[in-house]
Amino acid sequence: MSCELAVTVYFDLICPWCLIGKRNLETALTMLEQSDPRVTVKVEWRSTQLLPHIPEGGLDFTAFYEARLGGAAAVRARQAQVLSAAREAGCEIAFERIFKMPNTAKAHRLLHFARSAGPDRLDQLLDRLFQAHFVDGLDIGDAGVLASLAQACGYDRETMARRIEDPSLDSGWLGAAAGVPLYVFGDGAALSGAHPPATLHAQMRRAAMEQVAS
Repeated sequence: MSCELAVTVYFDLICPWCLIGKRNLETALTMLEQSDPRVTVKVEWRSTQLLPHIPEGGLDFTAFYEARLGGAAAVRARQAQVLSAAREAGCEIAFERIFKMPNTAKAHRLLHFARSAGPDRLDQLLDRLFQAHFVDGLDIGDAGVLASLAQACGYDRETMARRIEDPSLDSGWLGAAAGVPLYVFGDGAALSGAHPPATLHAQMRRAAMEQVAS
């Protein structure tokens, strides 16, 4: 079986299931390379802002989730569930370091403008943004933080600093997904949620076979 398969992933940077889903997809891609080495996969990351109503300066992380989930006990239970899935996926999440629930518009603008540098550098920047929020506890809604992260990934700091403050081209990055992560495969089939690698691997194999047969 030989083909090039497109996989589109809708995500937001404040969603821990998107980070877990990215790691699971990476594992699934390694599995596919071993099972079907003649299938190449092109992954496109599509930004989706889940909470556009969050103020530009962000909100207190703990207060936001306690109000959203109904109290501290509910937050602890949800975070325990997320941490268990993160460990299984092989990624780190440090909720105790996160103090700000950011507005992610500027971060998504940064990713949008970074696309021109190619998929490898874009993936590096995407990973760095996830790490900044979920591991380092940085405010990824802050323009200065974003410019520094872009510079660390090899982008021109001043150019990116200007672009992330410009909302005029937001229609170019806004994705239309009600929930994330959402995976859409080449044949149009979709999976919603942070599925395990085996499920993603099976779905990619099925989509590739459908593509070859059509």
